[in-house]
Amino acid sequence: MSARSTGSARVNARYAGSARVSAARPVGDNGPVTEDRTATRPLRTRRLLTVAAVVLAADLLTKIAAVAFIEPGRPVSIVGDTVELVLYRNPGAAFSIATGMTWVLTLVAVAVVIGVIKIGRTLRSPWWALGLGLILGGALGNLIDRFFRSPGPLQGHVVDFVSVGWWPVFNVADSSIVCGAVLLVALSLFGVEPDGSRRRDEADTESEAEAGGRSGQSGATA
Repeated sequence: MSARSTGSARVNARYAGSARVSAARPVGDNGPVTEDRTATRPLRTRRLLTVAAVVLAADLLTKIAAVAFIEPGRPVSIVGDTVELVLYRNPGAAFSIATGMTWVLTLVAVAVVIGVIKIGRTLRSPWWALGLGLILGGALGNLIDRFFRSPGPLQGHVVDFVSVGWWPVFNVADSSIVCGAVLLVALSLFGVEPDGSRRRDEADTESEAEAGGRSGQSGATA
């Protein structure tokens, strides 16, 4: 009699534990469903737009100052001949790349801006917001030159003014785009996703869900 009652107590305790687990975690067809932690993270759209606005303002102000105070063909020395301010009208991309494809580069910049804004609407990682904000601000800065500077819309020449050694002349927008791109590559290499999650965390979550499913099935079988 005592052995039977002891066995019944063990069974009841086991099913009571299973009930507590089921109450703590929703149960799907393949076992317990883990909570989506990414949904609880705040959106970072405001941070992205703030970074982009700061970069855009800095780019526009420095270009206006460069046009106003630097005479063409007369560089301003900052650190000897290594670092100079030189007024240069660039028809190409960042760092004077593809100088004969101005209108194509303009369309590419428009596509980049649209893509960044679309991604930014669901962005939850602060680091991705920083990287995309740098790219968005830089793209908008150069895009304004493409539309409003001579020789005309879609073919405007970008104002570059920073010369460092052998490196091509660049501006604030170029630096921002490169820094943002490097940051996004680093985030991808380290497994940081735009929604703020990490690929390793997702793998751990899936393994926990599978383990919970197996334990639930074994408990039901027993």
